[in-house]
Amino acid sequence: MIASKQLLVVDDDVEIRTLLDKYLSKNGFDVITANDGIEMAEQLEAHDPDLIILDIMLPGDDGFTLCQRIRHHSNVPIIMLTANSDEMDRIVGLELGADDYIGKPFNPRELLARIKALLRRTQIMSPEPQATRYIRFNEWRLDTQTQHLHHDDSESFELSSSDYRLLQLFLQHPNEALDRDQISDATRGRESLPMERGIDVQISRLRQRLKDDGKSPRIIRTVRGAGYMLVAKVSFER
Repeated sequence: MIASKQLLVVDDDVEIRTLLDKYLSKNGFDVITANDGIEMAEQLEAHDPDLIILDIMLPGDDGFTLCQRIRHHSNVPIIMLTANSDEMDRIVGLELGADDYIGKPFNPRELLARIKALLRRTQIMSPEPQATRYIRFNEWRLDTQTQHLHHDDSESFELSSSDYRLLQLFLQHPNEALDRDQISDATRGRESLPMERGIDVQISRLRQRLKDDGKSPRIIRTVRGAGYMLVAKVSFER
């Protein structure tokens, strides 16, 4: 399965593009590249990549802007590259819909491992043809085929791939406390790092989508010393 996957690398550093093209191609991927947002748009017009590796610092529109633009019409997995050690860059990327990030300089083997883990998670979370299509909880109904979330008041919107995976995890374990390592492993393929705030950002963003007040949440509660818990009755519909 992995050998047939196509990756789009967006980076203005020709050495990095060449390195990743050669290394990832050697490991069985079909690699296409772009120098900036304009070339990225051209590649997305001509191809349908399975994952995008997106640098933050680009000429013209930066990676944050491009990530947000991609999320307006696609849930393709995105790994962001950042040369800035400031954690805020990483938090902003996650808030805009990125699935993972890796700092420069990076070990190509680590990037490869993250790519494979993210593709595995995407495949696992994709609904099977015979699987239950709808999952209902509280006043919400999740369509597992389109990744749309419907509210009883007729409001409907599409979740990003990272928000969808996180919500699916909670729906698979209702009324069960999930710690940060469990959440990180299921959504990112690795344990959470010390002092890492990415999980908190994901939870906060999902709460906002669910109109769940973080100060007095009704759906996703913080369990002190244990993690987070979805407090809702979950039912399945075909």
